[in-house]
Amino acid sequence: MSYFVVDVEADGPVPGLYSMVCFGAVKVTPQLDKTFYGKTKPIVSAYVPDALKVSGFSREEHLTFDDPEEVMQKFEEWIKENSVGQAILISDNNGFDAMFMSYYFHAYLGRNPFGWSSRRIGDLYCGAVKDSRAQWKHKLRKTKHDHHPVNDAKGNAEAVLALRDDLGIKFKFE
Repeated sequence: MSYFVVDVEADGPVPGLYSMVCFGAVKVTPQLDKTFYGKTKPIVSAYVPDALKVSGFSREEHLTFDDPEEVMQKFEEWIKENSVGQAILISDNNGFDAMFMSYYFHAYLGRNPFGWSSRRIGDLYCGAVKDSRAQWKHKLRKTKHDHHPVNDAKGNAEAVLALRDDLGIKFKFE
């Protein structure tokens, strides 16, 4: 089983009605040295300007990004090259990140290498400290959260390592 932290930037709240702008992934290992970055051109004309602004790209720049099918194919190949057994998606907000990933994988490849489920860092942390309202972001991230998806995924992967090393959650990284 291999764990991958994924972070998505999008130009709206849901896939299909809006588009993914870019995403980053980090394989969870002590080195955090295996990363992927993808930028996808819009799949629909609608977008929320304030949502797009978070990514740091203009609509004109977004329109020049890569074909989503090609990006998702490359990402799937990268996941396969870097996985031992089932790939597991972990994110800060899997209701958002995993939703976009699942939609794009199924829409463009007809399958999702992560399968049907994912893990949310906040829930793992709350369980580890036995407090359903516990906040983890300021405690466990080292890399600054700057909305570049690889940086954000790396900071979240650092949190996963801290969950294992400092809080005793059992992860076997392969």
